Amino acid sequence: MNWYLNDLGILCALGCGQAAVLAGLLRGDRSGLRPSDEFSPGRPQWLGAVTAPLPPIPAEWSVYACRNNRLLLAAVEQIRPTVEGLRERFGPHRIGIALGTSTSGVRNTELALAYRAKHGRLPPEYHYKQQQMGAGADFLADYLQIHGPAYTLSSACASSGKAFASAQRLLAMDLCDAVVVGGADSLCGLTVNGFAALESVSAGPCKPFGRRRDGINIGEAAALFILSKQPGPVRLRGVAASSDAYHFSAPDPDGTAVKAALRTALAQAGLKPEQVDYLNLHGTATPLNDAMESRAVHAVFGSRTPASSSKGMSGHTLGAAAALELGFCWLLLQSQDPDGRLIANVSGDDIDPELPPLHWVTPGQTLGRPIRVCQSNSFAFGGSNVSIVAERA
Repeated sequence: MNWYLNDLGILCALGCGQAAVLAGLLRGDRSGLRPSDEFSPGRPQWLGAVTAPLPPIPAEWSVYACRNNRLLLAAVEQIRPTVEGLRERFGPHRIGIALGTSTSGVRNTELALAYRAKHGRLPPEYHYKQQQMGAGADFLADYLQIHGPAYTLSSACASSGKAFASAQRLLAMDLCDAVVVGGADSLCGLTVNGFAALESVSAGPCKPFGRRRDGINIGEAAALFILSKQPGPVRLRGVAASSDAYHFSAPDPDGTAVKAALRTALAQAGLKPEQVDYLNLHGTATPLNDAMESRAVHAVFGSRTPASSSKGMSGHTLGAAAALELGFCWLLLQSQDPDGRLIANVSGDDIDPELPPLHWVTPGQTLGRPIRVCQSNSFAFGGSNVSIVAERA
């Protein structure tokens, strides 16, 4: 079957909208990663915050008024004409929503509890729906007047990748003609301090696959696609998930299940490793992930395929990461750049010489021809892995 990614709404630390994000990626812009102690008073962390103005949640949907849903609203407004066109064509019951997130609007609950500690009651504008995992899908369904299946998946940093598998399935089962699919995650104290407690955060801007890599920069983002059977600029060729259940937070050093996800996505796409033009790696800049991923990728692709992590510019956006980084690939594919400009592995550090050799993309590097096929990886706590293949249509 042919599934098409018809449109994309996107925002992250690199900017808001397709043009701004692509321009930032291609120039290797790290300026969105900045130290902040907003979530950890007195202990600044390097974060990838969205600085673009976010639209307010309309009063009619005030129970959903949280930053996570404002990120989703900013993304969906970019693709709203496409959504409305498909809704008019197929009817609201034939349009679905599949989202991924790891924290939803938990920041609102953090602020509400702090308010209660001071005032003895919750703030009047607080509603539990603001942090429910399913709130994003519920809000978008109501806001867009969509009546098809609408739900949210939460499997840590693979969440929005799993949403693409679900959206693909909704189309394959003929439950929908189109699906709004993607994810959002917003910064909050839970994740910033949780990863600090795990000693997984970097002391400065993160250094994916670098010799001196020391952890992640947490970021926030939203990326929403329209997946449908209607021809569009990019085809979704393969989505594969695997699980190794090796450890609660550490990856299986052998990457056995990761290799399975890479190969299964390629098999579903009907492609060989040498047909992939660019690999967007999970590349969190933690010592264990980067060592495991480079071994797994080398085992499947060798050292020929151009590869990089984009997290040195966006930060690690957790549940939104898979959708965001597939969005980066979509931007490369739909641009039809004749030189095939690639996303560099921006880290401010030398590549770790102890890692298996990969074809690391350097700043300004091009493929020398239009990019046709991209593959993107996302991995999560508990060994939940997703790999997605997309092709220029």
